[in-house]
Amino acid sequence: MTHYKSRQTVVCGLVLGCLMAGVGGRALHGQSAATRPNILLIVADDLGFADLGVYGSEIRTPNIDQLATEGLLFTQFHTAPLCAPTRAMLLSGNNNHVAGMGSQFSQGAMQQIPGFESHLSDRIVPFPRLLRDAGYDTYTVGKWHLGDAPEHSPRAAGFQRSFQLLHGAANHFDATGIRPGGSLYRADGELAEYPAGEYSTTVFTDRLIEFIETSQDSDRPFFAFAAYTSPHWPLQVPEEDLNLYRGRYDAGYDRLREQRFESLQSAGIIPGHWTLPPRNDAITPWADLSPDEQRRESRKMELYAAMVDNLDRHVGRLLEAVRANGLYEDTVVIFMGDNGAAAEDFYNGYPHSNFQSYLRANYDNAYENMGKPSSFISYGPQWAEAGSAPFSRHKTYTREGGLVAPMIVAGRGVERRGEQSDTYATVMDLAPTILEWGQATYPTDGSVQPMRGESMTPLLTRVTNTVHDDQYVTTLYHGGQALVRRGRWKLVNLEGPFSEDSFELFDLQQDPGETTNLADAEQERFAEMLALWRSERQALGILLPEDF
Repeated sequence: MTHYKSRQTVVCGLVLGCLMAGVGGRALHGQSAATRPNILLIVADDLGFADLGVYGSEIRTPNIDQLATEGLLFTQFHTAPLCAPTRAMLLSGNNNHVAGMGSQFSQGAMQQIPGFESHLSDRIVPFPRLLRDAGYDTYTVGKWHLGDAPEHSPRAAGFQRSFQLLHGAANHFDATGIRPGGSLYRADGELAEYPAGEYSTTVFTDRLIEFIETSQDSDRPFFAFAAYTSPHWPLQVPEEDLNLYRGRYDAGYDRLREQRFESLQSAGIIPGHWTLPPRNDAITPWADLSPDEQRRESRKMELYAAMVDNLDRHVGRLLEAVRANGLYEDTVVIFMGDNGAAAEDFYNGYPHSNFQSYLRANYDNAYENMGKPSSFISYGPQWAEAGSAPFSRHKTYTREGGLVAPMIVAGRGVERRGEQSDTYATVMDLAPTILEWGQATYPTDGSVQPMRGESMTPLLTRVTNTVHDDQYVTTLYHGGQALVRRGRWKLVNLEGPFSEDSFELFDLQQDPGETTNLADAEQERFAEMLALWRSERQALGILLPEDF
C-alpha cells in the first residue's frame, strides 16, 4: 500500500488575473504543445448551475470567473443527473448505458447485465487511453467512481499518474467515508492511504501540480483531469473558512432562489423573459421554520458557499502553477460541473437509509460542530433548488435542474473570448473535442460503438454557432428517470418507477422551466417522441426493470 503525504505548494497569488502578468518558466511541455495543446479538465462535484460568480452568484469565485473572460461560457451544457453516469459519458463520448453506467447503484448479479456493469464497458474506449497512445502524458486526481478493481482503475482507463478516491463520496479530511470499511484510494494503480487531517481539495491540487512539475523533462503534451470532490457533501471546510459566509443566508432558501434567478437574468445568463418555475410544494416554506430550524438551515448554505469559495482558490493555485511553469499559453482549460445541485441527505436516511446508521455512529452534527471534519452535513432539496434556478428540480432528476451545469472552455485555440453561448451541448461532446485537439483517433473498425457526442471545435473557433443541429437526439435513463430530446422538444418523466404512461412533453424553447405538459395539446409530436424513445432505447441497449 502506498502512503501519500500531501505537499503544500507555495504560490504567489490566487486570482487568475494576477497570474496572467506572472513570469514565464520552462516550457518543456510546450515544445510538443506547439502542435498539440496541453489539456486541463477541471470538474467540480455537485456544483449548482447558479453557484459561480460569473453565473450571477453571490459566492466569490474570481479565478473561475476570470476563465470566462478568456473563453466561452456555456449556458445550456447538459450532463447526466448523477455523477457516475456523467463521468462514464465524459470519458467515452457515449450514452451511459453503452459506457457501462446504466446505474451507479448496480450490485451483485445486476452488474453482469450489459449496461449495468458499474465500470467502463468494453463497448467504448476511454479517451485518456487514446491520448496516452497518441503521445500525451496523462494524469488524474480526485473522484473516480467508475469501479474499484484494478482492471477498472484510472490506470486501466489510460492515466499514467493518478491519486483518486474510488467511491462516490468521502470525508474531506480522512478516510472515514460514508459506509463501513471507509474510503478507498488508488495512487498510480496501487491502493493508497489518505493523508489524514489534510483537506481534499488541497491534497488533489498539490498532487496534480506535482505530476505536472515533476514531468517537465518530457517533450510530450499533457492531459490533466482534476476531478475534485468539492463541493459534494459532506459539507466540510478548513477551520479558517468556517465563517467566511456567516450570516449571508439568514433570509433563507426561498429568497435565495428568487435572488439567484434575478441575478442570472442580470448577468445575461438567461433571457429576461424567462419566468421562475413554481416553487416545489414538498419543501417546507422558510417562513414556517422555527428560529432554531432557520439557524441550522442557514448554516448549511454558509458551509456550502465556503466550499465553493475554497474550491475557486485551489483552481487559482492550479492555473497559476501551469502559468508559472511556462505552460499556460499552450494549454486549453475546461471547467465544468457534473450534474445539477445535490439534494441528498444521507445522514437523515434519504434516499438510501442503509447509510444512516453508519453516518450517525461516526459523525456528530451538533450545530457547533457543523462543517468540521467530524460532521456530515448536506443541504437538501431546499437549497439545491436555489442552486438549480432557473430550472425545475435538481440532481437525480432528468428535469433540466438535474442536467444543466456550468461549463467554461478557455485557452489555446478558443477564439470566442469573453462570450456566452446558449447552444445545446452535452458532456458527450467533450471526448470528441479533446481527441480532435490531441490528434488522436477513435476506433472505427466496429470493435466498439461510435461516440454519440460531436466536437465543439467548430463552435469554439467561430466556424459555426452551434454544436448540434435540430435533429440531434439525446437519450438517457437512470434509476427510473428517463428522457429523450430532439431540438427544442423533450419527452421526460418526473418520478420513478418508470412507465411510458408518465411521460410528459415540453417545448424547452418556450418553457425552459418545464411547467406546461404539452402531451395532450401536441398529440402528434408526443407520439413521434415516444416512438423515438422506443427506437433509441433499443439501439442503446437501455434495459428497464420490466425487461428482467
